[in-house]
Amino acid sequence: MRSFVRPLLAGLAIASAVVLSGFSPETHKLTLGLQGTGTAKWELAAMTALGIDKKHQLELDVRDLADSKAGQIALQAGEVEVILSDFVWVSLQRHQGNMVTMVPHSLTVGGLIVDPAAGIATIADLKGKTLAVSGSAVDKSFVILSAYYAKQTGSKLLDDVDAKFGAPPLINELITGDKAQAALNLWNWNARAKIAGKTELISVPAMLADLGVSETPPLLGWVFSDDTANQKKVELKAFLDSSFETKAALMTDDAVWDTIRPAMNVGDDDALFKQLRDDYRAGIVLKYSASDMGPAEQSFALMAKFGGPDVVGDATDLADGTFWKGYHK
Repeated sequence: MRSFVRPLLAGLAIASAVVLSGFSPETHKLTLGLQGTGTAKWELAAMTALGIDKKHQLELDVRDLADSKAGQIALQAGEVEVILSDFVWVSLQRHQGNMVTMVPHSLTVGGLIVDPAAGIATIADLKGKTLAVSGSAVDKSFVILSAYYAKQTGSKLLDDVDAKFGAPPLINELITGDKAQAALNLWNWNARAKIAGKTELISVPAMLADLGVSETPPLLGWVFSDDTANQKKVELKAFLDSSFETKAALMTDDAVWDTIRPAMNVGDDDALFKQLRDDYRAGIVLKYSASDMGPAEQSFALMAKFGGPDVVGDATDLADGTFWKGYHK
């Protein structure tokens, strides 16, 4: 009898294991490339802390990148599957036959920061001043500022100011160290400048509104190839669902921010912590439809007009498929 029961029990155990494995959730794996010190890391920290990635059976292989350019190269080389980039770059790639697409991540962009002691009350007061600019003369925010300046004054910005271009930390050092009277920098560095006593004269969204762009476009987004979209639709949905769920928590739950504070590099500076939190929240994207991207189209046309081929390539219109039609929120 025992000789019969033991094989029977063993067989039942094996059968149960097979059945249970058939119902175990499948892990959705994606390789993500992000700047090591980028603010997108805050979202991932919150996602992990809240267990949202596990809820969606998501497993991310996150690889640190030096900068946005390194991310674009890594994506094109197939070293990563998803990066953060802007819709202008995505459109340019599509027009050139490199079929990538995106889903919005953030509305947050910078603004024009000024030294209150410099006597800059309007945009026209920039004339004769030193303007520190993150990036180069073909960066999107600078093109928008140049267009806004031209509309307000009838002059060319680069002819009227002493422009100094550089990396974000350097630009912040110039404005906070009183070596520049105005600065155009990334939003998170602008937050640090505000804490140092500088003020925002005008935001990039306000410039766009004055230039006829109805709403703030989602400049930054999660970017991936059409091939990845076709081959890993389930994995991308798990990631994007996790991303939007995390954004909703970051929008309303202060406790989540306390949890991810170590990732924000603010130390014991409570004022900076709150400034970064509030400015980040101002740009959170909570919904998405590829059919509702009019502001991006308007912004692209504006940058094509004022930035030309150096910014958008030879195209004057946003490429079809720039925003992924395979997902909505």
